[in-house]
Amino acid sequence: MKIREYGVTIGQLPTGEKNDITDVPDVRVGHVTIQRELEGDQEYACTGVTAIVPHGGSLFREKVTAASYVINGFGKTTGLVQVNELGVLESPIMLTNTFSVPAVTQGTLEYMLAGHEEIGDKTGTINLVVGECNDSSLNSIRRCVVQPQDAIEAIQKATNGPVEEGAVGAGTGMVTFGYKGGIGSSSRIVSAADASYTVGVLVLSNFGSKQEFLVDKLFPVGENPLPAVEKPTDGSIIMVLATDAPLSDRQLLRVAKRAGIGLGRTGSHFGHGSGDIVIAFSTAHKIPHKAEGIAEIRTQLREDHAVMNQLFAAAAEATEEAIYNSLSQAKTTTGRKGNTVYAFPFERFSNQ
Repeated sequence: MKIREYGVTIGQLPTGEKNDITDVPDVRVGHVTIQRELEGDQEYACTGVTAIVPHGGSLFREKVTAASYVINGFGKTTGLVQVNELGVLESPIMLTNTFSVPAVTQGTLEYMLAGHEEIGDKTGTINLVVGECNDSSLNSIRRCVVQPQDAIEAIQKATNGPVEEGAVGAGTGMVTFGYKGGIGSSSRIVSAADASYTVGVLVLSNFGSKQEFLVDKLFPVGENPLPAVEKPTDGSIIMVLATDAPLSDRQLLRVAKRAGIGLGRTGSHFGHGSGDIVIAFSTAHKIPHKAEGIAEIRTQLREDHAVMNQLFAAAAEATEEAIYNSLSQAKTTTGRKGNTVYAFPFERFSNQ
């Protein structure tokens, strides 16, 4: 259940119909979940891949405006340098575990090459974007079970329907505040004059300790006697923000920074060993790979219009709620060495 089904309302802005990143028109999400026993002493695969696809066409031939923001850089990603240099995204955004970044990058490359004979031949190469979190509490990460085909399958499975959340895809083995976390999503609608825009966020949450979780904001838990695991590392979170608001890459960067506010509201202090990274894109413009003219004309929002403040608030609210949804949608999971991470029992404290 999403956190709202337990009677918790985050922020003031209205959500989209699904309260997911896929409320942004044409944005798609797909997962491949891997859970199976492996050879060896209690070794277990508890991991996966998640694909966020900005639109249903060719992302290479019709790119979207994009930016990224690194809150704390203890993370291993691909592609963000070029995203920030050129301000565009030309591939799906892929999420997985730390040691599977190479395999997922390879699979995404194979997928894009198969559909674009011009890449690396009649035109330049392609910039692939992959983010990660460390799922080694539950997943035998050294076994590197994720294969390139899993990335291809995640992209092929991507739909604009309700997002499956919790212990799925890249979130299968993730731990948040000592409880089962993973994939979470939420959205907000902002309106100004005759215009209405959607901001959607999807998180891969894998950060924080039990002591940091500000759960009393949600329910009167008190001392919180519930069992939680302590990880040897600080963990990480990847936040993917999508919108149909017509923003430049610089404006997207400003909006992306506000995702950190939502992260902080849950209790995170952006720990030393945490990779806290935001990847943002706007679907308002499709930027052709090839164009005849020397100039291009785009519409973008005025910087000093009140709608910008609404977009900032939407980013913060949707990120905070997406993190709570990653917890409320997750299920208790047992992985490598018999390690068990419990789902936080929101139902125990809810009046719903």
